[in-house]
Amino acid sequence: MAGASPAQRRVLVTGGCGFVGVNLTRALVTAGWEVAVYDDLSTGTCEAAEAAGCSTIIEGDVRDADRLRDAARGIDAIIHLAAHTNVVESVADPTFDVSVNVLGTLNALLAARDADASSFVLASSAAPLGEIDPPGHEGVVPRPLSPYGASKLAGEGLCSAFAGSYGLATVALRFTNLYGPRCGHKGSVVAAFMKRVMADEPLVVYGDGTQTRDFLYVDDLNGALLAAIERPPAGELIQLGTGVETSINELVEQITAMFPDRAVRVVREPPRAGEIQRSWSDITKARELLGYAPRTKLADGLAAVRDWFVEQT
Repeated sequence: MAGASPAQRRVLVTGGCGFVGVNLTRALVTAGWEVAVYDDLSTGTCEAAEAAGCSTIIEGDVRDADRLRDAARGIDAIIHLAAHTNVVESVADPTFDVSVNVLGTLNALLAARDADASSFVLASSAAPLGEIDPPGHEGVVPRPLSPYGASKLAGEGLCSAFAGSYGLATVALRFTNLYGPRCGHKGSVVAAFMKRVMADEPLVVYGDGTQTRDFLYVDDLNGALLAAIERPPAGELIQLGTGVETSINELVEQITAMFPDRAVRVVREPPRAGEIQRSWSDITKARELLGYAPRTKLADGLAAVRDWFVEQT
């Protein structure tokens, strides 16, 4: 709350037992925040959150408004990570996707409002933009290609509405493709490729591999999330990434080179519905408002992920 000392600051992280949440909790604790986590444990574990320094873990679904409101009592900020993030599954079952990502975001915003929180950060995505001529930036008119992208766009709209209607200092951060250590439960491309290499299974590339992504290392993301709750630019939408465009074929080459003792194979499947061909971000606004400065080169980040996977064997 206003006037609270750093040692007293409490943040609730929804989805905090997952990949981003566990890495973020370590950064928050180092910065002096007391971290409570709200998670349905569908992918993450309590043990991972506890090891990261989380003080409280509440098991619950973000669609349960009353339980989430109770969990938020006495907190100073909410970082809303909890979401259904699988694009392909959102195409197959849009109702479920919307129920988690739209209703869940509304419930988290209501909990922050009722707790008189000083800031609220939404983990959004580049998916609301749809197929554009990159780079993606905040001035692009969104045209999502999937129910997932549409659900994230709705969450961004709710954040703007709560800033305007209730004075809640909301920030919606559009992450690009995240990767980093502790990603064993993730289905994103870097995690999927690493798991397949470790299991001596072929890498699956959908389409011809020329599709591009902006790969953001989780430690660089953490700096932006910290800035967003400590000096929130209220009601803002901010694009995050590295500003570097990397094709899936290039990613395959880099990962293959990191495992010289393994015969890495590649199989190709048809393109998947709802997926974007090219994606990378203009991060000018993030630099200006958050002091954001991603430092991790892709090769270094991939090496850290490889080392983490090797340590798990």
